[in-house]
This record gives sequence, C-alpha cells and structure tokens, in this order.
Amino acid sequence: MGIIQIVLATIVTLGILVTIHEFGHFWVARRCGIKVLRFSVGFGPALYKWRDRHGTEFMLAAIPLGGYVKMLDEREGDVAPEEAPYAFNRQSVGKRIAVVVAGPLANFLFAIFAYWILFVMGVNTVVPVIGDIVPDSMADHAGLQTGQEIIAVGDVKTPTWQAINIQLLNYIGNSGELVLTTRDLRSDSKQSARLLLDGWLSGVEQPDPLQGLGIKPYVPPIPAVIGQVLAESAGERAGLKAEDKILSLQGESIQDWQAFVAQIKSHPQQPVELEIERNGLIQRLSVTPDSRLLENNETIGYLGVGAQAFEWPAELQREINYSVFSAWLPAVEKTWNMSVLTLVSLKKMLIGMISIKNLSGPITIAKVAGASVDKGIEPFLNFLAYLSISLGLINILPIPVLDGGHLMYYLVELVRGKPVSEKVQMMGLRIGMSIIMALMLLALYNDLARL
Repeated sequence: MGIIQIVLATIVTLGILVTIHEFGHFWVARRCGIKVLRFSVGFGPALYKWRDRHGTEFMLAAIPLGGYVKMLDEREGDVAPEEAPYAFNRQSVGKRIAVVVAGPLANFLFAIFAYWILFVMGVNTVVPVIGDIVPDSMADHAGLQTGQEIIAVGDVKTPTWQAINIQLLNYIGNSGELVLTTRDLRSDSKQSARLLLDGWLSGVEQPDPLQGLGIKPYVPPIPAVIGQVLAESAGERAGLKAEDKILSLQGESIQDWQAFVAQIKSHPQQPVELEIERNGLIQRLSVTPDSRLLENNETIGYLGVGAQAFEWPAELQREINYSVFSAWLPAVEKTWNMSVLTLVSLKKMLIGMISIKNLSGPITIAKVAGASVDKGIEPFLNFLAYLSISLGLINILPIPVLDGGHLMYYLVELVRGKPVSEKVQMMGLRIGMSIIMALMLLALYNDLARL
C-alpha cells in the first residue's frame, strides 16, 4: 500500500464525511429560511467554486481536513436591512437548535445508510469458533473449550468475531460477571460460561479483548505456500517468491503456515536455513528475518511474506444478509450499538479505565482508510460508518466551538428566555479551543508513538 493510495483514501474518506455533515447544516438552514453564504468542503484557498441561483457559494478548498457552512449573521458583518430576516441570529431558538443538530444527525443517518448497504449486499464472515484456550486464563477457569462457537456475549447475540469484540469492548475496566453463551458444533447443545472480571484490562494500551480472556479464534491449517513477498523485505532479499512451498526450517518439517510463522518469529536477526519447493524442484535458501519490537517490548522475527489465499471450510463460513426492506432494523441497531460503545469508551477514558493512549488522530485515520480501501468495499463502508458515528458524537459533545457547545448555549437560552452573554460565549470559545487543541496534540502524539 503506497503513500499515494493512503493520501487519496484519506481525502475521499474525509471529503465524504465532511460533505455529509455540512450538508445537514446547509439543508436545514435553507428549510428554516436562513441565507447560506458559503458551503465549503476543506479549508484554505479555493480549488474550485461556483454559485447557485440563491447566491450560495459552493467551494472545494485546498486543505481537506474539514469544512464549514457560513450563514448570514449580523454578528459577523454588516447585513442589509432587507436581508436581516434571513440572518441566522434573527431566527427563533428552535430553528437555531435544528440547524446545529442537523450536522451530527446527518452523520448518524449516513452510518445507518452505510450499514443498510452492507446488510443488503451480504456480509461474508467465518463462524466464531474457539480454536484454543490459554492455560490458567479466565476462559480456562470458566470452562470454555476448543471447538465451541460463541453465540452471545451477555444477552447480545454475536454471529461474528467482530460482533464479539465489539460487545467485549463494553466490559473493559469493569468488575463483575461476564456471561458467554456457547454452542457445541457437534451436539448443538448450549452452555453458559461465567467469567469474573476485576477491573478487566483497565488502563491497558490497545487492549485485545479475546487475548485478555485467553481465547484464540479457530483458524484451519493454512498451507505453507507463499502468496506475496513485500518489496525490500527480508524475504525478498533472500530470494523468496510467490508460490514457493515451505518444506522445512532448520531441518524441522513445516506442516502449515502457522508453524512457519511461529518459527520465523522466534529467530529475529538470526540466519535460518529454509528448504522450499519451487516449480517442482527442491531448493535451499538462507534467510535472516528482520526484527520487530512489539508493544510489550518483545522482539520477534519478521520476514515480510504472506500466505497464499485459501478457502475456509464451507461449514465454518457464514453469510449475513437481509432484504432491502428488512435491512434497516439491523442497520439502526448497529449504529446505536457503535454509538453507545464510543460514548462508553470516552467515559472510561476520562475516568482512567481505558488508557488515553488509545486516542487516535489523523495519521491513524489515514492508515486505516488506506487499508480499508485496499481490502474492498465492505471494510471501507464499515470504516466510513464508524468514522461517521465518531464524527457525529464528537460534534455533539457540550464543548464550545463544537456543535454541541452551541446547542448547550441555545438550550440555556430556551430555559432562560434570553441568550447567553457575549462575554460568557467568548470565554467558552477560548476554553473550547484549548480543549480541542489539547486533544488534537494528544492524538497526534499517540499516532507518532505508534509509528
């Protein structure tokens, strides 16, 4: 995945979400009789602009990191007397609230639409079967066993590993009981496993819920055949090529890809002898894996090669899809669940139950955007939906500068019967800017630390 692809994917992702958000403000403002002066996607110098019959200037700007809708407002400049009724500040508090709420609401509606498309298209996934249980782990103590399918976390059904992970994230930092419902694939009988949590994964940077419970997903034996070799990797330097079949490493027979990876990980910066089969001929190569430092300070070997694509057994594959009319309900449900998860995570981050190192910024967004585009339409739509939910939730937070800050002022005005004073609003503006800048710097620092 090249830097150009990452940049383009980021621009497209932010462009879509910003346009959706600002269109919400724009559309409702027009319906409320407010004159819109400018609709800009991006900041800075204009790359392209035009005007519609209402006199609104639409602009595509050079810096694709946001956007804005500028409305006629007497607080921001002189307004002709005949146009004063169309100024934002002259509107009722109800109309102003509607305009402010419309941006985040548009993001939630877009997320529902994206999930609706996914459910109509059909989501191909693998059945969430336990492959192994770590000895003396929480899962081991609860009696979970290899070969069981996890069908529910708490009282929420979980047909996929993604659904399981999403539900488990809600339990991070919690103490108490976690109930997992499983199904035996052979007898179809159901069991409940009760795991006792005590500040589970509290403060852990980038927690892995399944690993934290001691559960390893089942993966069928993958043939030890190379499917791709990364440029300038240790594998390329050693002369490995796609379709090479790994026969042995250091004289020890290799049965599958997992065994090969495990051996490579255990030999960082150490030359090893590989025996491969290429075009029907046996060859021997000397390979020195590069080293990679993990977050737990463990150093592993890294070859830069990937396995050849393979098919999962049909009985372990699952397709989840709905009709055009019935897909709305699970789309709304998933949007709601992801919104709750995000808000709960923010709360836990504020009180220290989740490490602030999990806060991500523009570099992480760019990397994930590029990776999701590379993997296809399904991962990209999933990413768009999640990021749209995050954008909507962040904007609705009661922080001055954000939509939620304006909403807070208008709700106070609704109760008091008069606007919040300019002095208080300016003080709030400074506080809000300080909070946003601090969060942006923290997120950027976390991004750079991960690099």
